Amino acid sequence: MKHCILVKWNSSVIDKTAMLPEINCIFGKLLQLPGIYDVKIHKNVINRENRFDLMICIEMDKNALEVYDASSPHHEWKEKYAKFVEKKAIFDFEE
Repeated sequence: MKHCILVKWNSSVIDKTAMLPEINCIFGKLLQLPGIYDVKIHKNVINRENRFDLMICIEMDKNALEVYDASSPHHEWKEKYAKFVEKKAIFDFEE
């Protein structure tokens, strides 16, 4: 399963790339958890108002979603970055 998080930063974020190294570090820790196989962070390349700014895509077993939700990287992401999020969308799919 792929668990994708699309993020639109709020107006307080001036440099949309400045946070990427730390976000990559936070989500990279997920690879130590059972059932999580890959994490990719994608930055939007088109700067328009109707676009999301970031997509985080996590490849995992379906039952690893509970592990992810309870994980310290997930909580760290929410604690540090929720204040910068204008809106987000979550999309889960299987290929």
